[in-house]
Amino acid sequence: MSKIVLVLGANSDVAKEAILLYLHKGYQVVAASRSTADIEAFMAARKAPAGLLIITYFDATAFDSHPQFYASLPAKPHIVVYAAGFQVTNEQALVDWEGSYRMMQVHYAGAVSILNLIITDCSNNHLERIIGLSSLSGVRGRKSNFVYGSTKAAFTQYLAGLRQYLFARKITVNVIVAGYIRSKMTAGLDLPESLLMEPAFIARSIVDAGSGFTIVPGFKWKLIHQVLKYLPEKLAARLP
Repeated sequence: MSKIVLVLGANSDVAKEAILLYLHKGYQVVAASRSTADIEAFMAARKAPAGLLIITYFDATAFDSHPQFYASLPAKPHIVVYAAGFQVTNEQALVDWEGSYRMMQVHYAGAVSILNLIITDCSNNHLERIIGLSSLSGVRGRKSNFVYGSTKAAFTQYLAGLRQYLFARKITVNVIVAGYIRSKMTAGLDLPESLLMEPAFIARSIVDAGSGFTIVPGFKWKLIHQVLKYLPEKLAARLP
């Protein structure tokens, strides 16, 4: 029997590319999202392998629905990918509480809600990996995006603790710390073309994740990640 991958937030551009890669490798994939019709259209257009994909409804912010969602899965997953995302600009987040709160719900509270259910399910003895799609924005607070970045930082820290919690059970936890991705979330933003990465490139980092915790796709972004982590505060304060 093929291993089962549960992808939460499956309509993100990166998640859809990861689903295709998993399918081509022979995994069974449960693609969970609010936008089931969009996933169906994408998979049909890309001629996804038939018979290995189940598309189901999942709302990261509908916390009360998570127990029933998990209980209704056709099979328990070997691998879980959390890729749900939502973003408003920092300027909007500062004056629009609903936008700020939704980012908190999607990136952090929703992840904690569903992943806690998954890891405390004692009947699933074949869970082997959890992967979270985070962001370089969560590495260091910056004045241009600190509201969004704080939600990603919280998610990354949750995954870091989860990795330690699951160590004795030999369950690997990875976080993908991605830079700028060419996607529907970044469409319209003024971002440097030379730093934009394609969703398929990030997806390969998910599917090929190894044993290390932090995975930073792209050589340029690995350097930026290190600079952000260790830059003195006086210099970091001058960042956009």
